[in-house]
Amino acid sequence: MISIKPFRLTRSYALFLGFIFMLLSACGNKTEKEKEDEKSESETEVVEEDNSVILFFGDSLTAGYGLDQGEAFPEIIQEKIDSLNLNYKVVNAGLSGETTSGGKNRIDWVLKQNVDIFVLELGANDGLRGIPLQETRNNLQEIIDFVREENPEIKIILAGMQIPPNMGQDYTSGFRNIFPELAEKNEVELIPFLLEDVAGNPELNQTDGIHPTAEGQEILADNVWIVLKDMLEK
Repeated sequence: MISIKPFRLTRSYALFLGFIFMLLSACGNKTEKEKEDEKSESETEVVEEDNSVILFFGDSLTAGYGLDQGEAFPEIIQEKIDSLNLNYKVVNAGLSGETTSGGKNRIDWVLKQNVDIFVLELGANDGLRGIPLQETRNNLQEIIDFVREENPEIKIILAGMQIPPNMGQDYTSGFRNIFPELAEKNEVELIPFLLEDVAGNPELNQTDGIHPTAEGQEILADNVWIVLKDMLEK
């Protein structure tokens, strides 16, 4: 397992807190066309049979909210893979505004295709909405269980998330601990904090103070790559 850096509340991260509830409204103000395009991309993307599949299953962070196509971190990961001539196809199944409950409800059709590596990035919206910690934990566990039932050989990566302390210290620390505890329990790989070096930095986030810019997404890709690269077969 990867060691987890202790969380420190910095001034820049406090700016993140100031915009925290904008995430819910930002993710909810999608046009019908945008919603349909996102769903269509996730459901109908065709993967070449000779390529192994890496599925990124997440929320607006994975979907690349507010950015041009190709700027989200899963697409940046695809570029890294292509540069190494590895036979992997990345599928971006991110959906803005998604919660762990919503993810649990749509995981069945997302796994209609064969998947070799499953990257689970959900929970941030649960934390921002103050959803009970046990509910978030249970939903993530059910998603992991379902994925393994569908394919016992699949490799799973869990992306860790943190939230500002506006919900209280107990909730904040409890939320942060969900991810390493689930990773240890299920023996899956862990990205300690997906937004490491990005959260709270105005220069790396869009005007809402929440969603990473294209440059910020590059750092997210680096955070993912540290864990993912050793799982790829040459």
